Amino acid sequence: MLVAFSVTPLGTGEDVGELVAEAVRVVRASGLPHRTDAMFTTIEGEWDEVMAVVKAATDAVAARAPRVSLVLKADLRPGVTDALNAKVATIERHLAT
Repeated sequence: MLVAFSVTPLGTGEDVGELVAEAVRVVRASGLPHRTDAMFTTIEGEWDEVMAVVKAATDAVAARAPRVSLVLKADLRPGVTDALNAKVATIERHLAT
């Protein structure tokens, strides 16, 4: 499965980069395939392992913020691997034609 998620600390001021970095640090330490962009971090893996990482990343932010917003979108497609790269490759292939 692919899970795209965003964890945003609330009540900590306008600059949230330092706290968001704590969530990304958790994702990177997980060893799961992932990609972070300006709006979301996407993780690929099995349901339980991906959701455990999302929870740990959220907990890392919540440890330093009085309130946390979590946005999550999941693509569950059994039997598919490397969707993190394959989906982008498909779009690039179509753009090249």
